[in-house]
Amino acid sequence: MASSIQTPVQPDVQTTRWYAKNSSLGEAYQKFADTCNEETILDKKTKELLQLALASVFRCSHCTESHIKKAIAAGASKQEISEALIISAQQAAGTQLSWNRDVFEKYLGEKTGL
Repeated sequence: MASSIQTPVQPDVQTTRWYAKNSSLGEAYQKFADTCNEETILDKKTKELLQLALASVFRCSHCTESHIKKAIAAGASKQEISEALIISAQQAAGTQLSWNRDVFEKYLGEKTGL
């Protein structure tokens, strides 16, 4: 079965985002985002997999789609993308369980431990 994921021609095309127009805060944020996306100690593929995992946990469908495409363009395999998404889901579930424990203990007065 052929992959339905297509790699974008130009994943890093710079455009002025709506929040950066006529706003010094928006411009500063965009500069921060652009700097974060430059290759540093972490390579482009690693950064895209991290951003994909975060976008997935924050449930931003646009961001998730964008970062899947950018991860593929940066050389990520389907297996790497799948594993990043599975790990993010596991961490999100663990975080939810921890929060639930805190609420359970607060309102039901029973210490559950770890």
